Amino acid sequence: MTAIARAVDVLVIGGGQAGLAAGYHLRRAGADFVILDAQDAPGGAWRHAWPSLRLFSPAQYSSLPGRMMPSPPGGGYPSAADTIAYLTAYERRYELPVVRPTKVRAVRRSGESLQVETDAGTWRARIVISATGTWWRPYVPHYPGIGDFRGRQLHTVNYHGPEPLRGRRVVIVGGANSAAQILAEVSPVAETTWVTLRPPRLLPDEIDGRALFGLATRRARAGDGPGIGDLGDIVAVPAVREARDRGALKAEPMFGRITAEGVTWPDGTDLACDVIIWCTGFRPALNHLAPLRLRGPDGLIPVDGTRALGEPRLHLLGYGDWTGPASATLIGAGRTARDSVAEIMRQLGGSGVASGT
Repeated sequence: MTAIARAVDVLVIGGGQAGLAAGYHLRRAGADFVILDAQDAPGGAWRHAWPSLRLFSPAQYSSLPGRMMPSPPGGGYPSAADTIAYLTAYERRYELPVVRPTKVRAVRRSGESLQVETDAGTWRARIVISATGTWWRPYVPHYPGIGDFRGRQLHTVNYHGPEPLRGRRVVIVGGANSAAQILAEVSPVAETTWVTLRPPRLLPDEIDGRALFGLATRRARAGDGPGIGDLGDIVAVPAVREARDRGALKAEPMFGRITAEGVTWPDGTDLACDVIIWCTGFRPALNHLAPLRLRGPDGLIPVDGTRALGEPRLHLLGYGDWTGPASATLIGAGRTARDSVAEIMRQLGGSGVASGT
């Protein structure tokens, strides 16, 4: 792509699972659209995940609209590599117009259009869908002494497998799925301590992403009812079950401060360690939208469905329950994209997208 301006009806920022789901429905609706992706190959954030990461549902419940994810050899839960292969084939199958690598720097108002500034020129669009996800904004909470630690500190995004940690003393922080999965594979090769704000709870073995998606959907529709956290926090994928069965999932309360040599609890107990892994989540990657000045006090952009209340030409897709029930999952992103594109086509004066997936 050369640095020339181009006008489209709909511009999608991000070529990961949410962006591809939007592209599928936009293609079906006959829209004039383009997808700009900062990555140099398909797969979105999955390309950067640790190799052993597993989805929380079988392949048939982890698919985008139109094409089911193939079951991995031997069955079970698809891996990060399986997901990358699926997204690559999906993009090719539907001939989605992805332009990469193209980094979006800013989105601005420009008369009747939104102006999208990239490292390869400027685009104008009647509607912009932001689908940049959260992987690019890892969150590490501040604890006293965090800058004094002489060891190594990692976030989930920097974790690439257990071997570099072999024989080390590792503290894993966080009470959700990434912490449990990383603990499960690090604990056999390292001296591990798991710390959480509150005691972690595994979901029953028979509950996986299928049930969680259904619960999130019902809760969003009803506006009440039990939350996912009322059932538990951690999906018992096979590796986590194995760690549980050998007693590796024992968690300690959260420490109070970090020292040069390790961590300290409020009662004065010290623990020396070599590595701290922060499995403490992410924040939405929205810096490219800063010129629009849409964020609320909580750092999020107020939305009605996926449409930004302060800028109706902007839709936000795939950031989690904030922008649609379970929309950060593969199946959730697809269903949210369907509804979002139907509304976008109405905004553009079209007839909307065909029903179904």
